[in-house]
Amino acid sequence: MDRFRFVLFRPLQLIPVLIGISLVTFVLVQLIPGDPVRQMLGPKASESAIAFVRARYGLDQPIIVQYFYYVSNLLQGDLGRSLAYRSPVGEIIATRLPATLFLLLYGAAFGISLTVALSVVAARNQGKWIDQAVRFACVAGLGLPSFWIGIMLILLFSLIFGLFPVSGFGKGFAEHLHHLFLPALTIGIIMTPILTRNFRATLVDQMKSDYVNAARSKGLPERYIFGRHVLRNSLLPTVHLLGITLSFLIGGTVVVETVFAVPGLGQLMVRAILSRDYFVVQGTTLVLAVGVVSVNFLVDIVTVMIDPRVKL
Repeated sequence: MDRFRFVLFRPLQLIPVLIGISLVTFVLVQLIPGDPVRQMLGPKASESAIAFVRARYGLDQPIIVQYFYYVSNLLQGDLGRSLAYRSPVGEIIATRLPATLFLLLYGAAFGISLTVALSVVAARNQGKWIDQAVRFACVAGLGLPSFWIGIMLILLFSLIFGLFPVSGFGKGFAEHLHHLFLPALTIGIIMTPILTRNFRATLVDQMKSDYVNAARSKGLPERYIFGRHVLRNSLLPTVHLLGITLSFLIGGTVVVETVFAVPGLGQLMVRAILSRDYFVVQGTTLVLAVGVVSVNFLVDIVTVMIDPRVKL
C-alpha cells in the first residue's frame, strides 16, 4: 500500500519543480541577446513588419504577461509556434524526440554493460594488475571531455576504418543502431568511469562484510556468494548514481548530438539558440527538464524494488 501511494503521489510533488523550471527557463531565454524578429525577417525589414510579427507572437507584451500566456498555453499542451521553422514547437520536438531517446537508451546500455563488466573484473581481482588498470582507466576517463571522445571515435572508426557513418540517424531499427553506435559509445564512455569507481568500491566493501564471511564458512561457492548476495546488495548506491548520471547526460546530449549531427533535441536547441528562436528553446528545455524529473522518479521506484526496506 505504501508503495502504491508513493507511485501515485510522487508525480504530484514534482509539479512545483516543473513550474520553477519553466519560470527560470522563460526568464533566461528573455535575457538572450539579439532580436529574434529582426533576425527572422532580415536587416531590410520595415518597422511596421517587425511590429506586426511581434504582436502576432505576443512579444510586444510585458514579460509577466508573456509568461502568463506561456503557462496558459502549456496547460493546453501548446508549446508555442517557432519563429524560425514557422510551425508548432510541439510538432518540431515530436520529430526530434525519438532520436534523442534512442541515443540515451543506447548509450545507457553501453555504459551499464561496461560498468558491470569492469567493476566485477576489478573487484574479483582486487589488488592485481587488472584491478590497477581498471582504476587507472577510470581516473583518466574522468578528465576526457565528451566532444574530444566523439571526435577521436569519428577519426578512428569513421575516417580511418570506415566502419560507421559520421552523422545522421538512419531509417529503421538496424540503421539506428548503426548510425548511433559512435555517439552512443561516446555516452557510454562518459558514464563508465564514475559508475565503475563507485560500483567497484561497493563490491569490494560488500565482499569484506560479515554476512559474506558467514556464507563462506558454510561452504557456499564463491561464485554463488558473489552473484546471489554481493552483487545484489551493491546495486542500490550505484542505481542512485546512475540516475544522477543519466540526468546529467540528458543535458549532455546537446554536445554529443552536435558533434555527430544527430537530428535530436540537443542539436535542435543549439540551432534555436543561435537563431534566437525563443519558443523552441523554451519548449526543448522544458522537455529535457521533464526527462530529468522522470529519470529521478524511475530511480526512486527501482530503489524501492531493489530494497523494500527503503522508505521514500
